Amino acid sequence: MQIDKIREYQATIERACRKLGRQINVMEVCGTHTVAIFRSGIKSILPKGFKLLSGPGCPVCVTDQSYIDTVLRLADRDDCIIATYGDMIRVPGEGGSLETKQARADIKVVLSSEDALELARANPEKKVVFVAVGFETTTPATAVAVREAAEQGIENFFILSGHKLVVPAMRALLAAKNNNIDAFLCPGHVSVITGYGVFGEIVEDFGRPCVVGGFEAMQIMEALAEICTQLATGKPQLKSMYPAVVTEKGNTAALKIVSECFEPADGYWRGLGKIDKSTLKLKDKYSRFDAAKHFGIAETPGREQAGCRCGEVLCGLIEPPQCGLFAETCTPDDPVGACMVSSEGACAAWYKYGRKVQREQ
Repeated sequence: MQIDKIREYQATIERACRKLGRQINVMEVCGTHTVAIFRSGIKSILPKGFKLLSGPGCPVCVTDQSYIDTVLRLADRDDCIIATYGDMIRVPGEGGSLETKQARADIKVVLSSEDALELARANPEKKVVFVAVGFETTTPATAVAVREAAEQGIENFFILSGHKLVVPAMRALLAAKNNNIDAFLCPGHVSVITGYGVFGEIVEDFGRPCVVGGFEAMQIMEALAEICTQLATGKPQLKSMYPAVVTEKGNTAALKIVSECFEPADGYWRGLGKIDKSTLKLKDKYSRFDAAKHFGIAETPGREQAGCRCGEVLCGLIEPPQCGLFAETCTPDDPVGACMVSSEGACAAWYKYGRKVQREQ
């Protein structure tokens, strides 16, 4: 039964390619989708006229280099404990990475923002800086920790907000003159929080289909087939193919606490530059927990590592093997760019799954 459905979706995609008579480019805006697509072998059954582009869906990857360098400078301070998720620890920056600094700096890998807050409770003589990165999926947990710190009077807890919003990045991609995106496979995890309704403006303002998909092979193929049906008929729509967990309005409780603690701000993205109202900063009510404000950190654009083309990868302009460093001087064991560090990064996925496909082509 599943094989029959996969073939049905495959045929729908092929018909759309024939009808349009050109290549169809669909961007997946989620690192989990990128990995799932590779792992399931979906690329191998898609027609040559259909191309999947990996977009800015990995929070580690899109974090601007200036943010990474700021974290590394804070790690050099004797009065700070750096609390970070594990996937940030190996991202290279100016003077190394958090991993290379562990021998002489106080760096703790945490599983949650609550763990970071607990570090602050246990170490009142230190300033605990939580490396708060992620899209809408992880922001509510950071907001909960900030509110809890305020309620309990924990004054040595700070967050360096690297939280980002997906829709402004999508708009920036489509506004670029060199964009080649026909439609978006929208992220399932983010949509659980935001609701799929947030992508409606992309359909209305840019005429691009936006379809939310799940993460199983069948769910991804179903979403891609829906996108191709819309493109073939010339009727772009907003649609969720993941109704079991995604609603139109999302998680209202999570959105409420985020809006209580954070407000949109202009911010830098790797590859996309500065995007209006695309990042989140703490509101004045909670600004005493803002690491950037406390340490007097001014946000500036970062510079990529020499030869690294992660920015172009994140914009869907090139595939990882087109970077001269890929699989040569840049590998998961010795990464040069952020896209090779994270398990959700396009370069890491290509390295693990895509090289075999390349050899067979």
